[in-house]
Amino acid sequence: MKKPILVIKFGSAAITTDGEIDERIVLEIARQCAQLQPKYNIVIVSSGAVAAGKKYIPKYAGTLAQKKAAAAIGNPLLVRTYGTYFKPFKIALAQSLCERHHFANRGQFLQLKSTYETLWKNNVIPIANENDVVSNKELKFSDNDELATLIAVGFGAEQILFSTSVPGVLDENNSVIPELKVIDKNALALARSEKSTVGLGGMISKLNFARLANQMGIKAVIFSMKTEDGILKAVAGETGTVCLAQEKKVSSRNKWLASGSLITGLVQVDKGAIAALNKRKSLLAVGVNKIIQDFEVGEVFQIADEDHVIHAVAKSKIDSISLKSKSEKKNIEIAHADDIVLL
Repeated sequence: MKKPILVIKFGSAAITTDGEIDERIVLEIARQCAQLQPKYNIVIVSSGAVAAGKKYIPKYAGTLAQKKAAAAIGNPLLVRTYGTYFKPFKIALAQSLCERHHFANRGQFLQLKSTYETLWKNNVIPIANENDVVSNKELKFSDNDELATLIAVGFGAEQILFSTSVPGVLDENNSVIPELKVIDKNALALARSEKSTVGLGGMISKLNFARLANQMGIKAVIFSMKTEDGILKAVAGETGTVCLAQEKKVSSRNKWLASGSLITGLVQVDKGAIAALNKRKSLLAVGVNKIIQDFEVGEVFQIADEDHVIHAVAKSKIDSISLKSKSEKKNIEIAHADDIVLL
């Protein structure tokens, strides 16, 4: 049988100590992944390149150019360290530097997926990271939590694990919440606003992307590598915060549409349009209250209600400028039901 896919994301704070890659953590990653590889096709999404490389930049101040230079230095250091500790377990690794357009363009995305499948057939684990050296700052990933989620959703992973500096989502008493059935406003309110000094994301980022993964039928676990056998226990649901997958059948194409495509537009619709979408009907001009962000034909836009809550994403059949000029034609189909994904 085809092995299920497991995506494991490690933030900078999880694998570095005082700006240095913590080799003890990398050894534990290698040891535990070696136990899981016979059962899973594994993708490691690892931050840490900038954190590892910035010490080689005198008077590092975190400018965009300095971050790109630090990433260029740190990426080979990071992969070399992983390679050193995976080698005793006879596991080969591959570096995968990704950019946002690799997911926004479905053709490129399918090529990326095919490459990963070839690596897995040959028992090679890909290590993915954003290609910070050349990524356009306007089109970059929000952080590696997003990159990990796009891989998990696009490839149809069974689970995604987010390793962080805390043992899980904490309640008001700083106790770990073992399970979240639904990531709603109450759950998001628990997220601490602060983030680590070496990473881009934070708990709010992890919860938001865990929510997307859950909506696409993927279980997510937020855990810490400071826990003994943290990865193994996270896979088994025995540590951290387990965010449960929703039972939803979504086609591979629509999973890509909901997560990997580059969203450009935003429309606000009325309650009648929301009700129609929930009945799996197309979006018509009559239900649109306002076009908040413009879009072209074939581009993906978000659909929000009157309270600004995002309910769906859709591929447009008409550009927003034409839609505005034809506002009197209320029966114009903006997006067909087959090109709308409810969130």
